[in-house]
Amino acid sequence: MIDPVWQQYAVWAILALTPITVLALVFISAPYGRHGRAGWGPTLPGRLGWVLMESPAVLLFGAVYASGAHAGEPATLLLVAAWLFHYIHRTFIFPFRLASTKPMPALVALLAFVFQLLNSYGNAAWLGELGDYSGWLADPRLWVGLALFVAGEVVNLHADTVLIGLRKPGETGYKIPEGGAYRYVTNANYFGELVAWTGFAIASWSLAGLAFALYTAANLVPRAATNHQWYLDKFGEAYPPERRRLIPYLW
Repeated sequence: MIDPVWQQYAVWAILALTPITVLALVFISAPYGRHGRAGWGPTLPGRLGWVLMESPAVLLFGAVYASGAHAGEPATLLLVAAWLFHYIHRTFIFPFRLASTKPMPALVALLAFVFQLLNSYGNAAWLGELGDYSGWLADPRLWVGLALFVAGEVVNLHADTVLIGLRKPGETGYKIPEGGAYRYVTNANYFGELVAWTGFAIASWSLAGLAFALYTAANLVPRAATNHQWYLDKFGEAYPPERRRLIPYLW
């Protein structure tokens, strides 16, 4: 199942898509969530779209890693546990925590699904067979990276919980999130995710992990700017002026 040539193709495809994604999202806000709008073709129920587009990050990733010659080595098991912790929640738990979801364009779900095919194969093949993690348990990069990953996950999960709790059953509309990292940035959930995958890139010390971290930034940074402007337009002077878009105190 693991082919080093295909693993390289997958990683370099993500690196090639990174600047394209930045340019596209600077000019076009992705049409889902609060930015959803008509004109993007057929739609899927929101929860179904979430599960389908993220599923390769659990199913394909797990199958590819398990087929590798180095599967089960302690250092890679830590990295795999971190990955699956995030994606089992993101795929099979998070969509069902939401009180309601808007329809998602099938095109958005398809593009995300294709990205996750590339991303999951590239990272799982490296961790399961192509990477050399002998002695990695003694390397500080593993532990620094995992510490960042855990910190990012804590921020991300708390931020998602705050957003989910803004609406009581039967309520519609939007409110200003408060508390946690929202004291500093509009997109606390995105900030947590960026920290987490930067940590994973350090812990795995691989081109596949770096490609994922860069693509995460390419996807989230333009959307963070769009979200911040949306809040300013909607709430005006009621929106906390000290909040930055994504990076506390900086941007």
